[in-house]
Amino acid sequence: MARRREAGIIKTCVLGAALAAGLATAAQADELKLSATTAFVTDYLFRGVTNTGNGPAVQPEVDLYWGIFYAGMWGSNTDFGDGVEIDYYVGITPKWRNITFNFAALYYSYPGANSEIDYFEAKAGASWTGGNWTIAVTNYWGPDFSNFAGSSNAIEGQVGYALNWKPFNFFSPTISGGVAFQSFEEDADDYTYWNAGLTLAFMEHWSVDARYWDTDLSDTGCSILSGIRNGCDERVVGTLKAVF
Repeated sequence: MARRREAGIIKTCVLGAALAAGLATAAQADELKLSATTAFVTDYLFRGVTNTGNGPAVQPEVDLYWGIFYAGMWGSNTDFGDGVEIDYYVGITPKWRNITFNFAALYYSYPGANSEIDYFEAKAGASWTGGNWTIAVTNYWGPDFSNFAGSSNAIEGQVGYALNWKPFNFFSPTISGGVAFQSFEEDADDYTYWNAGLTLAFMEHWSVDARYWDTDLSDTGCSILSGIRNGCDERVVGTLKAVF
């Protein structure tokens, strides 16, 4: 337990230093960009666990970019709190050769609900792009996930490949997948989750995605995290997304 606290302190210090350096670098950029995204998903999964009781969700997002600096907010309907989740985040994306780093602070909030279920995470990741391949590793650490789980740590690995094929001269397909491990400091069960799927981009701003998800959480462990026993079972999730 002490080692996890020490690791968390180190991650927080590194993140703070990275953000400070990023702000100084971003100040040299003069191009401000705004992006808006809307997604419809057949199930809102968070690290393999449903947050909508196996039901659909609408998820808007707004992002602001300035050099390597970015900030944004993301929302969704959810089964937690009063049924609404709004997340806020700020971060930097410095690059070195073919590697893009991502350091960010994220705050998950549930307006109208007991503020005790709100929580913070620090994010540190890196992605490599070469040819049609993309490989990424990301770590999320939260000092206080909940009153029963204590701190949390999730590390994710992902790989994607953009196909040299354009079906009907309309879609641009990418296949991707990932595996991750979520651990908790206290009573909640640690678990592994994974996914694999196909994304079809079209008309410049649109995409559809079909993705298989599964976890190794027991029914009891799943009930603790999602409130339902079958909220972590295998499933296929569909997503329709527009980015402008």
